[in-house]
Amino acid sequence: MLNVPALSSPAGGIERWGISVWQGVTAAEVPAHDRLDWFVETVSSALMPSKFTAHKPAAFEAEGAFLEFGSVQLSRFSYSPLRSRRTPALIRRGDPEQYQLGLVTRGSAWYAQGGGEAELHGGDMLVWDTSLPYESGSGLDGKGVEVLVLHMPKEHKLLGSQQVWPLLGRCLDSRTGIGAVLSQFLLSVAANGSHCGPQELSSLGHVAMELATSCLVQQSGAEAELPELARAHVLLRQIYAYIGQNLADPGLTPRAIAERHHISLRSLYTLFRDHAEDHGQGEGVAAVIRRHRLERCRADLVSPHMRRHPVHVIAARWGFTNASTFSRSFRAAYAITPQDYRFQSERVDSHD
Repeated sequence: MLNVPALSSPAGGIERWGISVWQGVTAAEVPAHDRLDWFVETVSSALMPSKFTAHKPAAFEAEGAFLEFGSVQLSRFSYSPLRSRRTPALIRRGDPEQYQLGLVTRGSAWYAQGGGEAELHGGDMLVWDTSLPYESGSGLDGKGVEVLVLHMPKEHKLLGSQQVWPLLGRCLDSRTGIGAVLSQFLLSVAANGSHCGPQELSSLGHVAMELATSCLVQQSGAEAELPELARAHVLLRQIYAYIGQNLADPGLTPRAIAERHHISLRSLYTLFRDHAEDHGQGEGVAAVIRRHRLERCRADLVSPHMRRHPVHVIAARWGFTNASTFSRSFRAAYAITPQDYRFQSERVDSHD
């Protein structure tokens, strides 16, 4: 059984999910005969307009929470057994134009879209297209279900319908390879996102999109069909996601990255030289690693949760093995020493 924190009362936010970055809702305080209508309205607003039929309307219960991180959103819903469907009329009524990736964390469900149908249990993942009709049901065992949903705007243009279409109505591999990395990443964000600042959440949103895109392209088998330029960008996205997931490892070096992705060191440097500018900063691979590590260190230096930790401990936490090297790199990047940066932040906080 996958372990994720439980939802709580909406009073003051979702307490067991952390602080105010999680916005929570629950049917607990809604009259029993109105709870299903409440859930329909909540889901239609947060995900997409859909029609729901509960197995036991009088005993229906549901809770939800929403986390914005960067340009993407992570939602979590826990609800009693029901069936749902989205018709062309409902699509015309409202379409967020997203690919939504669901990870079942408890219970069971089934989902049908695009000619495919999948049965899902705890730990299973599935992707759907909000612009297409679907049918689904939960509680195959008569019990409630809990699911995390990653909302991926189509406007990012990281995925095309040709990559996603073969995956609709199909259970994704979430237990090996990049699928396992993605599912564990979503669980980690759910558990720890409330302790991250805005800049960290934005970075996590970028990583989520990269991981999800790479996972879906890989599992659709579309990599071999992509033209050379597109394959290069897919590989680059995978490498950026890998870097983001392994910043704490002092052994994260260009050579280690090249070996992990089965390319030569020269090919890695060429990839960043020719394509990284389109992807983001146009930096070399070592500079990307250093910049992301510095960003994580800078966030920790002003985090109330890290104030008891010395600067060198924070540096080591994000892969800097030499305190002097870290101090020089930090000053070169931000025109201030790590100690002075922390001191200035503490002074500002003391005056608030």
